[in-house]
Amino acid sequence: MAGKQSMNDCPVCCMECIDACLACIKSMSANSKFSKAYAAICAEICDWCAEQCGAHSHEHCQICAASCKACADECRKIAA
Repeated sequence: MAGKQSMNDCPVCCMECIDACLACIKSMSANSKFSKAYAAICAEICDWCAEQCGAHSHEHCQICAASCKACADECRKIAA
């Protein structure tokens, strides 16, 4: 959806979600004392992306939404 017209933030949320996930992974790999905070913000961004992509009927958007929901659930476990 990148570069395409949309009724919501779907074209941009995936890139932001990827960046958040990478930052979270890097913090965990480095045993950062901020890993829980990264996981919490990652969950929030993944929830947002799932909502945006889930609003579309495209198969790739639905797959993205499901992946983001799963990631958000796991990140919330880490953030707890």
